[in-house]
Amino acid sequence: MLERVGGAAPITGENRPDHDRNGYPDRNGDRVTRFRPTIRGKFLFLGDRKLYVRGVTYGTFRPDANGDEFPPPQTVAEDFRSMKANGVNALRTYTVPPRWLLDEAERHGLRVMVGLAAERDVGYLNDGRRAHEIADAVSERVGPCSGHPAVLCFAVANEIPASIVRWFGRRPMERFIARLCDAVRKEDPQALVTYVNYPSTEYLQLPFVDLLAYNVYLESPERLAAYMARLHSIAGERPLVMAEMGLDSHRNGEDAQAASLSTQIGTTFAAGCAGAFVYAWTDEWHRGGEDVEDWAFGLTRRDRRAKPALASVHRAFAATPLPRDLEWPRVSVVVCSYNGAPTLRDCLDGLLRVDYPDYEVIVVNDGSTDATAAIAAEYPFLLVNARNRGLSCARNTGLREATGEIVAYIDDDARPDPHWLQYLASAFMEGDYAAVGGPNFTPPDDAAVADCVANAPGGPIHVLLSDRHAEHIPGCNMAFRRSALQELRGFDPQFRNAGDDVDICWRLQERDLKVGFSPAAVVWHHRRRSVRSFLRQQSHYGKAEALLERKWPGKYNRTGHVAWRGRLYGNGVKRDVTGARRWRVYYGSQGSGLFQSIYQPATRGVGALPLMPEWYLVIGALAALSLLGATWRPLLLAFAPLLAVAVGAVLVEALRSAAGAEFATAPSSRPKALGMRALTALLHSLQPAARLHGRLTQGLRPWRCRGKARPRLPIRRTWAFWSTRWTDPQTRLRTLERRITTAGAKTVRGGDYDRWDIEARVGMMVSARLQMAVEEHAGGAQLIRLHAFPRRPMAASVMGALLGVLAVVAALDHAPFVAGVLASFVAALLAWWLMESAAVAGTVAHAVEHADETATPIRRARPQRLASR
Repeated sequence: MLERVGGAAPITGENRPDHDRNGYPDRNGDRVTRFRPTIRGKFLFLGDRKLYVRGVTYGTFRPDANGDEFPPPQTVAEDFRSMKANGVNALRTYTVPPRWLLDEAERHGLRVMVGLAAERDVGYLNDGRRAHEIADAVSERVGPCSGHPAVLCFAVANEIPASIVRWFGRRPMERFIARLCDAVRKEDPQALVTYVNYPSTEYLQLPFVDLLAYNVYLESPERLAAYMARLHSIAGERPLVMAEMGLDSHRNGEDAQAASLSTQIGTTFAAGCAGAFVYAWTDEWHRGGEDVEDWAFGLTRRDRRAKPALASVHRAFAATPLPRDLEWPRVSVVVCSYNGAPTLRDCLDGLLRVDYPDYEVIVVNDGSTDATAAIAAEYPFLLVNARNRGLSCARNTGLREATGEIVAYIDDDARPDPHWLQYLASAFMEGDYAAVGGPNFTPPDDAAVADCVANAPGGPIHVLLSDRHAEHIPGCNMAFRRSALQELRGFDPQFRNAGDDVDICWRLQERDLKVGFSPAAVVWHHRRRSVRSFLRQQSHYGKAEALLERKWPGKYNRTGHVAWRGRLYGNGVKRDVTGARRWRVYYGSQGSGLFQSIYQPATRGVGALPLMPEWYLVIGALAALSLLGATWRPLLLAFAPLLAVAVGAVLVEALRSAAGAEFATAPSSRPKALGMRALTALLHSLQPAARLHGRLTQGLRPWRCRGKARPRLPIRRTWAFWSTRWTDPQTRLRTLERRITTAGAKTVRGGDYDRWDIEARVGMMVSARLQMAVEEHAGGAQLIRLHAFPRRPMAASVMGALLGVLAVVAALDHAPFVAGVLASFVAALLAWWLMESAAVAGTVAHAVEHADETATPIRRARPQRLASR
């Protein structure tokens, strides 16, 4: 029973609060300039107003008599006036400007990225000068600019040469840059700090900078967009700013420069960057003690006469972040809510402020018993009241009511960025995606517990196959082409609380449809505000994993965990418990690579075991065996150390993760900071147990057995079939694989170096491998031989043998109770093995015997006799 309340009219200026062109409430310009820039997620803000940096570089110029590397004040004032008139709101200097220049910038409403030029001092590290002395010098340079309202941020250094970084080593150079950043923050605690990197040292890991700044010169829009996507992956939750981009008009011509800059700026902001600096304001350039005259990157000539590029840049900046004159597709935003009254108003207020020309909002009240319906009725949105049938059904209800070409879903505890829909729609318009998602960040004003939850594992994360293609996008921030969803008949109703987003992504990819990712399509997602609600959420996630594993057995590994093809991104993603980071840097031949990157292999093998929920079952088993040591001491000596290692692995991972947690709001005191880190460590320890509870209650147990066929005796089997109809052997194998999968088993194909073709698994312990050989005979006839043999992991055999030996020794040592318990463990392992062995043998045999109804089974294959048939 559905009840429709209100109408789904497009959100326009008539029913939306007054907004400026950036999608934020209007503010008096003079008041806004008094705010110091802050960072929220991927963007810069002045107060509550988003700041897109539209900048130019300024300098370096020939030093004057006082050593200042800037033109006279009158020239600077004229330059700043012209910058402001052409849509520029920021400039970048490569050396520390005098105070009067900052004052002049403030008068013209310009922000300044102040270069501290520490790259000039790096070479002194080889001459015995200590890093702290250079940091002290940088701190002194900050002093005259400290606290000035015109300062956008400080850049501690610019493009330390790749050969120098390679000479000193990656880690020492990272520590040196970190020391410089600390020196700036000590002098000006509220300042934003960055290091201006470039592709030749892309591999530098700089988590301590506030924003990622890069100098990039790529003229091809496709290559530039691809590299921007890569840099966004490196930046994570931080803003990305292009600190230099441009084209030399001396070699390419002024018209080509103008066209290229327009494309570069458009590509940069469309990719979700927080800003860009065009290199440079003027052709007047001084370097190395002399004027440079064979380059002309300026928007103006040396006499300040404008080039065509200046008007082109003005137009491109005016279209920030995306052009307004595009034919934007209509978007239907669906908000599904069940008892979401505490956060729903924040979500709907954010949707009112979305800056998009044609969208509707549909609120689906999924049988809420709180004030959800009353709150939603206050807004100019379509409200659909339905009985409670779960999240997937609510999403499908919204889909049926949607009229847009694109259907975007956002959770009732999330608030969108004002440009959320623009970035999502832009991704659809640029690529052939069936779905597009974006990141979700923790709001900076969330409670302390929610901030700790945000740093715990198990949150909504995205999985990327590449910088722009996703394997999974989280349900709190995902959009689809309506036609694609309708083709799939919407979401699977069995997913009532979670898992629907994973399932829909896999179903799209099963049909060779692409899922995209837009790093700038940001939503602010409230995390759980209590430990109890967090653990309940993780239990629901565990149940969803069980449902997914039952529906998609091929996506899960032997232990029942998703074998993601892509890399996981998000706060709280667990790291290798060993702490071993096997970084490898690609430098290029003799350090000549233009794009030098870093590689870190994913966590695999033994190092990943303590990160799994089932590790707690291992701990429980070891604890039980250790407790038996009270009756028979050898057990305590054997298993207590293993128990200590197992528990210690969990605690070490929890403490390491808590120590590296980054809180959205800095704790006000040291005791509060320690308390938040302690709570974060506790959540890291409890989350796998809660996830395990959900998995076990829903049937995803290590001892699960998925085979649907009649069990068979687990022995080696060989079959032979005679077929008079020729069939490609690979087609036969694919048919076998489908039949095995249909029977509920997971299949793995043999690799290039394997003698077997298909491996079938119905559980965790046992598998069966299938090998096929085909003999070709006259007239297209074929003799098909198949051989199947069971396999069991060595670890299970060793464990069973160990427990059996201990049971015998305990019996001989007059400890009958312990011997009985250990014998029970051995019997349980044996029963588990027999159950899985019989199930997988039956599954494979049934698939083989029914794979080709036209083939005739043969008891014994004698090629000589068959050839004469």
